[in-house]
Amino acid sequence: MQGFTPMGRRPGNYEEKLITPEQAVELIEEGWRRADLHVHTTCSFDVLPVRDLHPESLYEKALKMGMDYVTFTDHDTIEAYEILGWNREKLIPGVEISVYDPEFAGHSLHINIFELDREEFFELMEIAEIEHDLRSFIKYLRRHKLPFIYNHPFWFEFHSVPNPSSVPRLAKLFPVLEYNMHELKQKNELTIALAENLGKGIAATTDTHTGRIGKVYTLAKGDNFKEFFKNVTQGKSYIVPEDLTRELLIDEMNTWIDLIFEKSQKNRDIEGYLTGIKSLDTMVKISRSTLLSSFPGLNRTTMNLFYMISNTGLPASVYIHSAENLAKDIERQIEIEKQN
Repeated sequence: MQGFTPMGRRPGNYEEKLITPEQAVELIEEGWRRADLHVHTTCSFDVLPVRDLHPESLYEKALKMGMDYVTFTDHDTIEAYEILGWNREKLIPGVEISVYDPEFAGHSLHINIFELDREEFFELMEIAEIEHDLRSFIKYLRRHKLPFIYNHPFWFEFHSVPNPSSVPRLAKLFPVLEYNMHELKQKNELTIALAENLGKGIAATTDTHTGRIGKVYTLAKGDNFKEFFKNVTQGKSYIVPEDLTRELLIDEMNTWIDLIFEKSQKNRDIEGYLTGIKSLDTMVKISRSTLLSSFPGLNRTTMNLFYMISNTGLPASVYIHSAENLAKDIERQIEIEKQN
C-alpha cells in the first residue's frame, strides 16, 4: 500500500483526469469518444423486469444520448446480446463475471469483460464457477486479448470479511480500475490513488440498475473500441465522475419506487422478482399484493407513503453512515498495512 494518498485528498497527477460535464463537451466536439462501461439490464437478476430497463430500451436510450460505444454488463449472463443481436451499431458485447478465488484472492471480485463471444463467455464461466482460479481467469483474458476492468476494487460482498490489504496485489493483474458512481467518494479516491500508484487506467461507470446510463462516463479517443480501451489503459483518457451521496441515494430510491409502482403495473413477472435487498424486495411484495392490485387508490397511497419515507432522507442517511464506517475501517486497515 506504499504511496497511497490519504482519504480526503486526491492524488496529484490523476486529479486532472476528473473533469466536469462542461469540460467534456469541449472534448466531445474535438472527437473524443464516450462510454459508460458498466450498465445492467433486465437480464441481470437484480434489475426490475420493466420495459424501461429492457436491453432494447436501454440500447435506444444510449444512442439518443450520443454514447459512442454501448455495452451491457449483466451479472454472469450474455442474454442481452441474444436479445439484441451481437453486431448492432456501436454495441460492444460485455458481461460482469463474479470470480471467487478463496486461495489467491480470499474474496469475490467482479470483473467486466468486453468484446467476447459466446464460446469465450462459457469458457470464462467454467473457470469462474468450477476452477475458482483468478489467475487462470486473467491469463485467459490476456491470451484472448479481451479488454477487462477490476470493478469497484474496495467493494466486498455483504457478510464477507473485508480484506483491503489484498486489493493492491490483485489490482496489479488488471489494466483498468473502476471509479463507480455507487461508491462513496472515500472509496473512489482510494481507487484513484491505487491506479496512480500502479500506473493503471481509470474508467468512470454508473453501474446502473435503474436505467441511468451515461450519468457518468469515460472519455478517450478511438475509432473503434479496441483503440478506445487501449487509450484508457494508457491513461490517455478523462472521466466525468460522480460519487454516492445522500441526495443521489434519495433520487435512486425514488427511481426504484417509480419503477416498482408505476412502470411495472402491466408487467406481472415482477411477482417472482427478488434482489436479496430486503427493503426493495419488501416494496415489490407490497406492491404486488392482492389488496393493492384490487384497489388502485390504496396502491397510490402506498406509493406516496414510500416516496414520503424516502424523501425524509432517513433511509439514505442510515445507509451512508454505515458505508462511511466501512470506508473508515478500510482506510485504517490500509494505514496499518503501510506501517508493517
